[in-house]
Amino acid sequence: MTSPAPQSERRVRQAALDRGRHQGGEANDNFGRGFSALADLAVNGVQLTARASDLATGRVLFSVDDHVSVPTAGIGKVLLLIEVAAQMSDPEFEPAMAGGLAILDRVAGDAVGAEGLWQHLQAPSLPVADLAALVGASGDNLASNVLLRVVGLDAVRTRAESLGLSRTALLDIVRDQRGPDDAPQLSVGSAGELAALFTALARGEVVSPEVSQRVVGWLSLHSDLSMVASAFGLVPLAHRASDHGLLLVNMTGTAAGIRSEVGVLRGPRAGVSYMVSMQFADTALAARLEVLDGMRQVGLDLLEYVH
Repeated sequence: MTSPAPQSERRVRQAALDRGRHQGGEANDNFGRGFSALADLAVNGVQLTARASDLATGRVLFSVDDHVSVPTAGIGKVLLLIEVAAQMSDPEFEPAMAGGLAILDRVAGDAVGAEGLWQHLQAPSLPVADLAALVGASGDNLASNVLLRVVGLDAVRTRAESLGLSRTALLDIVRDQRGPDDAPQLSVGSAGELAALFTALARGEVVSPEVSQRVVGWLSLHSDLSMVASAFGLVPLAHRASDHGLLLVNMTGTAAGIRSEVGVLRGPRAGVSYMVSMQFADTALAARLEVLDGMRQVGLDLLEYVH
């Protein structure tokens, strides 16, 4: 990659900072480390979008192109979990969902690799609630496809629209390879909508308090703390309880050249909802590590704000 001239680089870097600061007001002074890291990544060709808001007041703490809809990989599975939780709570859908106790079988057409544990287990069938827990904990691809086959992708899309999401959607089942007739991405989303969605989940405002609580419970199992959450010092496999005053609920999305994370972090002083997504040329390990380090810098600023 050709490095820009120093003067050009300064202009690009300042433009990235200005673009990020336009909504945050005074709070932006608390996020200088994250802004600097994001600006450096933007200079080097990384396409990024980000937003963080105070959980109690809704005040935007920082934002960078948070209205832009970008590929978010597995983050779209949150919309699936919301629909599963809603159907579990609605007697109209029983006995298909049966409060999460219905047993679902995996079939050959559901098979997919990459993320998840179920593909490595011997059990050919699991309850709906257990499959949702697998999706929440590991973004389990096989469990996601089985749940999508039962609840329906159209139902997930309709639910997302009912929640006012116009830039965020789950577009398809999980596939090992995407052909010309398939959706080009598993999911897309904007940082603004996704951060707001997690704020609503934390407040119990998505569909109903019961549905929100179920989804938050599944997401509290999420074990990928490699991105923004790497700054929080939590135990990846056991962070449902308060740890040094911190509570985290998050979801990540990973694909070739994509790293995305959305979540809610509560601390002794405050709570925040956040979303950061990066799209980059994943041609060398160094490029990937720079993206992950940039996300961690944002996480350090969030930690400082809440703790």
